[in-house]
Amino acid sequence: MTRDCFCGCALAEPLDGAGVHEPRTPVPGVGVLGCGSHLPEWEVGNDVVATEVGVEESWIERKTGIRTRRRAAPWQAASDLAAPAAEEALRRAGLTAADLSVVVVATSTPDSPQPATACVLQDRIGAVGAAAFDVNAVCSGFVFALETARRLIADGGHALVVGVDVYSRILDPTDRRTAVLFGDGAGAVVLGPTPPGRGIVASALTSYGQHADLIKVAAGGSRIPASKESLAAGEHYFSMDGRGVRDFVAREVPTAVRCFLADLGYPADTVRHFVPHQANGRMLAELEAELAFPAARAHYTVERYGNTGAASVPITLAAAQHEFAEGDVVVLAAFGGGMAMGLSLLHW
Repeated sequence: MTRDCFCGCALAEPLDGAGVHEPRTPVPGVGVLGCGSHLPEWEVGNDVVATEVGVEESWIERKTGIRTRRRAAPWQAASDLAAPAAEEALRRAGLTAADLSVVVVATSTPDSPQPATACVLQDRIGAVGAAAFDVNAVCSGFVFALETARRLIADGGHALVVGVDVYSRILDPTDRRTAVLFGDGAGAVVLGPTPPGRGIVASALTSYGQHADLIKVAAGGSRIPASKESLAAGEHYFSMDGRGVRDFVAREVPTAVRCFLADLGYPADTVRHFVPHQANGRMLAELEAELAFPAARAHYTVERYGNTGAASVPITLAAAQHEFAEGDVVVLAAFGGGMAMGLSLLHW
């Protein structure tokens, strides 16, 4: 049996390695020069959240694998978390904000509907003259932004890519389906020229708009503008069909990852590090078991920080970077509202 998967190749299930293409390798191009992250100081344990939503503390960890998460202070917005993450990434890259030609912020919880949070961040860090804009692909946003920035600087220059979300601002504190999962935070990478054998090999982006209702904030846009009625109905809160999301991930993500690797000519045993979106600890354990990378380490921050939306992949990447060796194959896998999915393969 074959299945046409999102990156355009016909994938036999299960993949046995036969017929795998010659592996692609990065030519002198674009790669990650530095990573950074920033988490708010306010740590919120399951004991607090359990009281807020009316469940047992043990239920939260059993269902989600999460023990703590961070919440932004009342005065903090997305740009306040993004700036220190960006500054750390720049330090690690050995660059200053003046070296940047592009600033891309992936977020679905911006400072405000207008202007773009990237413009606020650009001014704050001093990236004078850089093109700055936001990308909203919900929890997949960082990988979408990464690929966008990579293409924009393919002919030279440096880019800052930030994933940041402040979901505590849009959660119904009494909804146990969502309030137990999400935390606030920011992660960032600086992209720039890399030598042969290192860099971003390829990315694959796709969306499944037929499932757009699985994750949403119904009000606040042009369809349902803010009003007394929309506020009273709770339509400005984040809502999620947890079972539908879980089914989507189980059905689509493993096949997409296998197809992506096969199309690039990378057998599963060449992958050394797997950095997925930190959606839910139990879901990630099932995904790791299904993919069964024989030589890869899967990296998680969900237990400590919860689901940080578009920030989860770069936060986890920053936490894991000290374990990467030069030339290691690293796979990023993000999935979330839209529904959307973004995959990237890097030679570190």
